[in-house]
Amino acid sequence: MNNTSQLQRWNKIFGKEYTDRNKYTVSQLDKMYKKTYGITRTELNSQFIGKLDREIKILEIGSNIGNQLLVLQKMGFKNLFGLEPLEYAVELSKKRSIGINIIQGSAFDIPFKDNYFDLVFTSGVLIHINPKDIRKAMKEIYRCSNKYIWGFEYFSKKYQEVNYRGEKNLLWKADFPRLYIQNFSDLKLIKIKYIKYLQDNNIDEMFLLKK
Repeated sequence: MNNTSQLQRWNKIFGKEYTDRNKYTVSQLDKMYKKTYGITRTELNSQFIGKLDREIKILEIGSNIGNQLLVLQKMGFKNLFGLEPLEYAVELSKKRSIGINIIQGSAFDIPFKDNYFDLVFTSGVLIHINPKDIRKAMKEIYRCSNKYIWGFEYFSKKYQEVNYRGEKNLLWKADFPRLYIQNFSDLKLIKIKYIKYLQDNNIDEMFLLKK
């Protein structure tokens, strides 16, 4: 595992506190998204991957306690995997999910074969990877995906560091699908949606790329 300064900090009390304040049921997560964006996570998922076969193999990078995977499971997806660096979150995820395989690991060294998954995705994870390390993480995500790369991340036209809960060197906005395409010429952008926060002018982007 690439032991970056960000991973070191997540694996301490900072990561535990994040995990403890983000424990949602599927219903609670949808309500939080509705309040934040005016649309539920389930609705967003349906717009992007709702027509995909429910038997495809899906891997989430940075799955924490499995909130997003539980949404996908409720939507009918059956072959779900998660990779999470924080041991505390992995143990909690195992207690609150059935039929989802979540293991400890990071985006820098994904313990699966090339093209093993039909779809690999992140949700608020690329934003926490230092720009100098982002290409290595994207390369691993690309390597493990046979077809689709899906993401939901903070958006900015240019790389921009953001103060995160009083901490520096932990959060960056960027145009992540553009970075993927710059690094991997065979990727095509299938769908993108810019989603504005209801309470301020921040914007997130959901995107689907295809090999």
